[in-house]
Amino acid sequence: MRKTWIILSLLVAVLLTSCMGAGKNAMAAGGELTGVSGYAVSEPAPYGMVLIERGSLKVGSEETDSLWGTMIPTREISVDAFWMDDTEVTNAEYRQFVYWVRDSIIRERLADPAYGGDETFKIEEDEYGEPVTPHLNWKKKIPWKKPTEDELRAIESVYKIHPIDGTKMLDASQMNYRYEVFDYVQAALRRNRLDPADRNRNTDVAVDPEEVVMISKDTAYIDEDGRIVRETITRPLTGLHDFLNTYIVNIYPDTTCWVNDFQNVENETYMRLYFSHPNYSQYPVVGVSWEQANAFCAWRTDYLMKGLGKAAQYVQRYRLPTEIEWEYAARGKEGKPFPWEEEGAKSGDGCFYANFKPDRGNYTQDGNLITSRVGT
Repeated sequence: MRKTWIILSLLVAVLLTSCMGAGKNAMAAGGELTGVSGYAVSEPAPYGMVLIERGSLKVGSEETDSLWGTMIPTREISVDAFWMDDTEVTNAEYRQFVYWVRDSIIRERLADPAYGGDETFKIEEDEYGEPVTPHLNWKKKIPWKKPTEDELRAIESVYKIHPIDGTKMLDASQMNYRYEVFDYVQAALRRNRLDPADRNRNTDVAVDPEEVVMISKDTAYIDEDGRIVRETITRPLTGLHDFLNTYIVNIYPDTTCWVNDFQNVENETYMRLYFSHPNYSQYPVVGVSWEQANAFCAWRTDYLMKGLGKAAQYVQRYRLPTEIEWEYAARGKEGKPFPWEEEGAKSGDGCFYANFKPDRGNYTQDGNLITSRVGT
């Protein structure tokens, strides 16, 4: 089992141009074309991320294939600039995501009549008494200290007690994150437009006005047994909401990977403490699936946008890097096989530069090696 390193990328906007309305030149009765006045804004470096400059990468090996004796073709691929986390996502960072989900569940229950029904934890009306889309009130603090009996039941509902050793722990099965992603690409395709006249810009080609446009969208729900059910629905296009995909993901990492994937070592301590103990807070999070990583990206984007306010309209989504982006960030423009200066994987005294060990290896001897980081 390889550790699941989560590296997120954020597209960089080199220049953001904002149209501030018609300038004096545009208001003139005539003259030369000068364009609408505006101003350029440089995007600040996102916290904890580094800019990977645009460039190109030669993919493939120029060496002769050792098995068949044939030359492997190489090709050069251009890569646009993007932001990438300077290190792997840590346990502390991913725990912030888990705790956000935990706190949102608690707030929902504190507002539930079954747990006392404190309506101040959920906002359903604006300051003028007009109805708004119900959403949680994050300004209202959870009463961790001296809660009432109903509040205590709501808080304790997300925890469970180990039946053998009596340890109180977070109930991982409840840590479900629901999010939505609008598919801008599918919505922009001409073939997916409601008006038949807009589906083909070639006026010499007839368009069937009776054609039914079918779309596929992802959706999810939780059944009566508390299980997450994922479905892909295919149906006739009715509007833009058909391009809104819904996902529900249990986001708690698989802590049992330490014993399931490393059976030749004693990893019980890591299984019980690695994700939860503060001593491992700055270590890379492990046991995270691809679905969980995507959910983390969606939450991180939403969390950032809520903190930026109006400026959020210019921010691109956090996402996982493509294979080419990852390779380009790791190898750099020079196409080095390793992110360090030396050509080999080991130093002169035989110690590996990164936390990699072939086969079973001597994990005790190299237990203090520094974790490798993505570099250019």
